[in-house]
Amino acid sequence: MEKVITKPAGTAAPLGLLGFGATTLLLNLHNAGLFGLNNMILMMGLVYGGAAQIIAGMQENKRDNTFGATAFTSYGLFWWSLVGILVLNKMGYTVTDNTGMAYYMFTWALISLIFFIGTFASNTIAKIVFASVVLLFIALGLHFALDSAVMGKVSGYIGIVAGLSAIYEAAAIILNEKFNKTVLPV
Repeated sequence: MEKVITKPAGTAAPLGLLGFGATTLLLNLHNAGLFGLNNMILMMGLVYGGAAQIIAGMQENKRDNTFGATAFTSYGLFWWSLVGILVLNKMGYTVTDNTGMAYYMFTWALISLIFFIGTFASNTIAKIVFASVVLLFIALGLHFALDSAVMGKVSGYIGIVAGLSAIYEAAAIILNEKFNKTVLPV
């Protein structure tokens, strides 16, 4: 009988990490005050931050990766819900006030804390990604709760770190696999 050699199925984690990282980076460049909120950020939230992460989550589910499936799908749906809130507010259908947005961000801090704890069994860069995401949502919650422009800018800089660390982790997974050696340590 002929032996069949199969390559293990790849991971969708880099897609999810890039979708999260790039969208988080762009939104938080805005939060840091470098440019205004615009349709580019909203479309990134719908397509790359939202849809790509949901696709990555479904792919990780097929690999029996509960953490990846839940994290990517959750953050993909976060982006869709955030864009929905922003667009509906702008259209005047409903207005979510600062108190509501503070609770929304603090809820996402709690969700992110669960994922951060899950990274204790993972690599260092994953811990950095999720720790910075927890801090980002806390800072955003404080920004809205206190109506503080300073906390808005602080959240922007924390978000830049979160976005760049997710992009780094994606690059490490892609390049380390492609070159079959550690190109970028994790």
